[in-house]
Amino acid sequence: MPKIIFVSGACGSGKSTFADAYAGYLARRDHKTVYIIHGDDFHRGFVEAEEKGDFFADGQASDQAQWNDILQFNWDCIIATAQRALRDNLDVVIDYVIEDELARVRELAEQNRASLYYIVLTADADEIEKRILSRGDADMIGRALFLKKKLDAMPENQGHIYDNTGKKAEDTVREIVLEQYLVS
Repeated sequence: MPKIIFVSGACGSGKSTFADAYAGYLARRDHKTVYIIHGDDFHRGFVEAEEKGDFFADGQASDQAQWNDILQFNWDCIIATAQRALRDNLDVVIDYVIEDELARVRELAEQNRASLYYIVLTADADEIEKRILSRGDADMIGRALFLKKKLDAMPENQGHIYDNTGKKAEDTVREIVLEQYLVS
């Protein structure tokens, strides 16, 4: 039975770093190919003007994609890509922020007869800010702290939260007991 390991968390929580490390760990442990999906890769596909509502030299408003449309597109791509990998009996590690989409991920698992594991990474606010500043994304700090507070408080995340403050990805990989994050 293939596995979906979904890693959520605020910006700067270490989702991508952990997902890469955990996929490598699973591949070595299970002697099986693992497919990794970084949701931000789909988001980077949108190349837009700097600011929403920018105007071109001729005074015409730019044709900006709306955030909800971008988010829907990203999720459609994540789900379609995961379905393709699961059809080939690959385990899938996905990292992206789940705010309201857990039901969609559960449906993906059910349709593909896959086990779903859901890990929500968090860290303290200072650690998140430090990580974001180290990658040069200072403008993301407000959004990251908002998401941290929201994700930490969501009832469906209780029992799935892992605090990796002060830890390296290898520490987190070693400490995560996957079965504790199974979604029933």
